[in-house]
Amino acid sequence: MSLSEAILSIPALMVAVILHEVAHGWVAYRWGDPTAKLAGRLTLNPIPHIDPIGTILLPAMFIILGSPIIFGWAKPVPINSMNFRDLRKGTFFTSIAGVVMNLSLAVIFGALYRIIYNLSDVVDPFIAQSVMYPLLVFCAKSVLINLILAIFNIIPIPPLDGSKALMSFLSFKYWEIFYRYEVYGFFVITILLFTGVLGRIIYPPLVFLYHLILGGA
Repeated sequence: MSLSEAILSIPALMVAVILHEVAHGWVAYRWGDPTAKLAGRLTLNPIPHIDPIGTILLPAMFIILGSPIIFGWAKPVPINSMNFRDLRKGTFFTSIAGVVMNLSLAVIFGALYRIIYNLSDVVDPFIAQSVMYPLLVFCAKSVLINLILAIFNIIPIPPLDGSKALMSFLSFKYWEIFYRYEVYGFFVITILLFTGVLGRIIYPPLVFLYHLILGGA
């Protein structure tokens, strides 16, 4: 990844992770939980959402190491599921809200990519190079980052969103087990990451969706 691509990836990542968390908080609010709203987290202001590790340190490490992708996360929004009007439905829809947001953003930026790409052939070459090309890179990186976040978070390993969505379909007696072992999920994810298993899970749907959205770009 070139320096210019890395620079353009940073705002793409910020948009993806912040709107992911805002989506969780907004859907939770619609189901009766005002916790995120009262904490000032239903805002597009990036400052309340910044996580020192996930939003700053980890992306910086990816850039320094020359990784072809940049990955990270924002500070999770606070949610109290006990406030939901319907605990099971509220948990499910709040859990998948971030994934739905990231998939929606991937489609939106993919559409923008196609529009800009078609326009780049009919504008002045200087404008195409100085304006259109950076926008194309930004849109492509946005599609990639949002797809990675969506696919990663839908994996049903606590505390990822997919685990809570799955939990909402189970008997309430199993919910305590999920919460009890949630802390160990990070170790499982770390092991899967460093053994390459996580990459083999994410890569096939990522490649398929990326080329589907960008039309083989």
